[in-house]
Amino acid sequence: MLLSVLIPAYNEINNIQNILNKIGEVDIPMEIIVVDDGSTDGTRELLNTLKSDKIKVVFHEKNQGKGGAIRTAIAHSKGDIIIIQDADLEYDPQDYFKLIPVIESGKEKVVYGSRFLNKQNKHSYFSFFLGGQVVTWITNILYFQNLTDEPTCYKVFDAKLLKSIKLNCTGFEFCPEVTAKIAKLGYKIPEVPISYYPRSISEGKKINWKDGVEAIWVLLKYRFVN
Repeated sequence: MLLSVLIPAYNEINNIQNILNKIGEVDIPMEIIVVDDGSTDGTRELLNTLKSDKIKVVFHEKNQGKGGAIRTAIAHSKGDIIIIQDADLEYDPQDYFKLIPVIESGKEKVVYGSRFLNKQNKHSYFSFFLGGQVVTWITNILYFQNLTDEPTCYKVFDAKLLKSIKLNCTGFEFCPEVTAKIAKLGYKIPEVPISYYPRSISEGKKINWKDGVEAIWVLLKYRFVN
């Protein structure tokens, strides 16, 4: 099976080469699709220098948000399995070896990597930790799931399933929207423990409390509308 690694990137000049190197160390048949979402810090220029049969780079002329970049990457993907990979270094691509077999087995169409199932992980801010737990709790109540980490980056899908879902997201609401729509199709979402290396706001972390509020609104909205 071919893995499609989707990387939405916005102003990640300090990290993009490192994450691509780490992904390159994973010995799995794959394609890497990087969507530069209107970067202004040199990320675009660096990506223009890449020459690899594995890497496809798509450029947004204007910033559309993480969800918009992911939707573009999905449209360009050709793999059998799709994983979302942030451009920062918070997540370890070596965890692909834990996640991909869940889909390859044919028993599941979706799996999430949970930062909370790995007790060795630390979290940068209590507010982020608490916000993630609230979003997860609301997800479980509204959609009859048993998740520990709904906002995780590492979401892995059977490509046909993900492409069958109409997504409307532009920003960070990709996570609650795709979770809601997967759950409404009747899927119970399994999780596996993953590693996590949180970065601080000064290091470029972009999500904030407003995104948490929007996530809750999105979960409520899609519970009652298609």
